[in-house]
Amino acid sequence: MADNSNPHVRALSRRRLLGGGVATLGVAGITWGATTAIDQRGHDRPAGQLVEPFHGAHQGGITTTPQAHAVFIGFDLLPSTDRSVAVGIMKMWSEDASRLTAGQPALADTERELSLDPARLTVTVGYGPGLFTKLGLQDSQPDWFAPLPIYAIDRLDDRWGASDLLLQICGDDPVTVAHAVRVLSKNVRALTTIRWTQRGFRNARGTTAEGATMRNLMGQVDGTVNPRPGSTDFDSLVWHDGTDCPWLAGGTSLVLRRIRMEMDTWDELDRPGREITVGRTLSNGAPLSGTDEFDEVDFEVTDAFGIPVIPQGSHIARARHTTPQEQFFRRAYNYDDAPEAGQSSNSGLIFAAYQRDIAAQYLPVQQRLSDFDALNEWTTPIGSAVYLVPPGCGENDYLGSGLLG
Repeated sequence: MADNSNPHVRALSRRRLLGGGVATLGVAGITWGATTAIDQRGHDRPAGQLVEPFHGAHQGGITTTPQAHAVFIGFDLLPSTDRSVAVGIMKMWSEDASRLTAGQPALADTERELSLDPARLTVTVGYGPGLFTKLGLQDSQPDWFAPLPIYAIDRLDDRWGASDLLLQICGDDPVTVAHAVRVLSKNVRALTTIRWTQRGFRNARGTTAEGATMRNLMGQVDGTVNPRPGSTDFDSLVWHDGTDCPWLAGGTSLVLRRIRMEMDTWDELDRPGREITVGRTLSNGAPLSGTDEFDEVDFEVTDAFGIPVIPQGSHIARARHTTPQEQFFRRAYNYDDAPEAGQSSNSGLIFAAYQRDIAAQYLPVQQRLSDFDALNEWTTPIGSAVYLVPPGCGENDYLGSGLLG
């Protein structure tokens, strides 16, 4: 482990990192090899010592097995920001994230003891449309990259709207995540403003079986139909191939929607009503036409009266892809915040969808859900943002260098 008490290490100040070249990043190189060794032996170590690699062809936090805790932070660049400042931010985040995810203190870490348990920490960076406008890089965006339309079901609150930059920070320990959030945010506070912070969670590590589909706070199994990393079609659905945007090759795009759940009125709906609304049983997530969660949905099955057991307006019927291309990779988190004035609950879903092409894959599905979905009675989108997620980077490079370098 690197020793930051060394005066040569301490001398690598924020100012030098912002202004230095890629060679600056080599300081931490002597420790990166340990990451792989820890990963290979991780099953023999405490959960807090498990490490997810930072460097690679793709950014972590996408195909990574979802961790228990997530924080999404939207940053806006100051109006005076130019490309050199953006490069400095990305070098700083890349350097600090590579250390924190490996269980090492960041370069200017004032609470270094909090970094020693990485707990599968991942840091993922995204670029919003505003970044391209402020830096004069509009020609570097794919044609399909634009804010989502405002749908009839939307009740969008500007405080959860688009931001220039996104940090998605995930881990299995809330202390580790909180420390990473603090380190990565405070080091850019003179260059950015924080537009919003969204905190989400899933079951604690070890609570459910490995690979089990998460449940949302409505009690539903959430995300059964999801492309599987390693499957034959996953790469073409999620990773960009660079054809219309060379710097994005190996990256992806993210749609981030904040969806409020109307829990008070959902409580009034009985169990059969809930299952018909969604199209799945609550007990194990099986489609109403089957018995197991992963049974193929059969919309032709009828009851004794000839009525389809899965209504055409149910959520799974409306969300089902109509072509192989209409699929995306979802990685959602629950939220449960303090109720606002006049409310008894403030719960919902931070819906994160990754795909190669938002217009071709995400928009058709979202339009169907907006046109009619029985679940719309109890869910309300209140936040919406889109991001381009650059590919991963090597040990002597930084995130976004293909765009900003």
